[in-house]
Amino acid sequence: MDTFWELFTDYTLRNVALGSALLGIVSGVLGCFAVLRRQGLLGDALSHAALPGIAVAYLLTGSKAPLVLLFGAGVAGWIGTLLIGRIVRDTRISEDSALGIVLSTFFGFGILLLTYISKQNDANQAGLDKYLFGQAATLVASNVITMAILGGVALLVVGILYKEFKLLTFDPAFAASLGFNPHRLGILLTTLIVVAVVIGLQTVGVVLMAAMLVGPAVAARQWTHSLRLMIGLAAFFGAAAGVSGAIISVSDANLPTGPMIILSLTTIVIASLLFAPARGIVWDWGRRRRQRTLALNSAGPGSGLMLPATDPRPSVKKGDEQ
Repeated sequence: MDTFWELFTDYTLRNVALGSALLGIVSGVLGCFAVLRRQGLLGDALSHAALPGIAVAYLLTGSKAPLVLLFGAGVAGWIGTLLIGRIVRDTRISEDSALGIVLSTFFGFGILLLTYISKQNDANQAGLDKYLFGQAATLVASNVITMAILGGVALLVVGILYKEFKLLTFDPAFAASLGFNPHRLGILLTTLIVVAVVIGLQTVGVVLMAAMLVGPAVAARQWTHSLRLMIGLAAFFGAAAGVSGAIISVSDANLPTGPMIILSLTTIVIASLLFAPARGIVWDWGRRRRQRTLALNSAGPGSGLMLPATDPRPSVKKGDEQ
């Protein structure tokens, strides 16, 4: 109960919880489209592609201002998006292979730049490596406001173009026949995912950001077959994971917030996979068991469902023992 009241009274916990909730809502909504389009790896690729952008932004400006670094991350992520599209269109490389290539190349280049920066004996560079795993405890009110503005713009675009994104997700050929450009819509949707990645780097970092995009959508998918309801549930699950992870992390100073948020989200995903009425494993097992019981109870003598009275093992004729 004391921790609950600290959400409103403690400055640091309030900022961390609000920032994590905003991240969960935005990534949950946009992650639904990525998961349904079978592009779950896209978030992983874009988050890793953002790392060199952070390093380049610091090298060019010498500033660690979050807005400057996140702008560099966004530009790098967007370049990675265009590069993935170009590889898929102009080569015979599949999309998942292109995602893997861009992910590893950009991430390796980012690590190289961070290593170079760390050897410059510049005291101001300390803390850049925190973007690898995030440092939610450093969130201040200005960071939360920035996340709210960027996330709000992304959600507004999704709301305006909901029907177009829905067509793109389920039937891009039909969308093209109606006069829409699936390629441009795809770039716009991916750009919005880049925005979600950017606002999550300071909270959960490059390495864990993919889970924030995929997890809420996967959990929500187990509960419904409606896209609109799935988006609402994904936003709720993402926010719940963010707030619960922030609260649990403050209960012990040794628990990092970013990984705790991901573990909370993992718990939600596992519970959904097991107990969701629409597709849950436990519910499906229960339905199959009831159907099997009903079938056996309704079967009469000679129905073909009775167990054989004789030994089902094949008999061995005399003389065949050898």
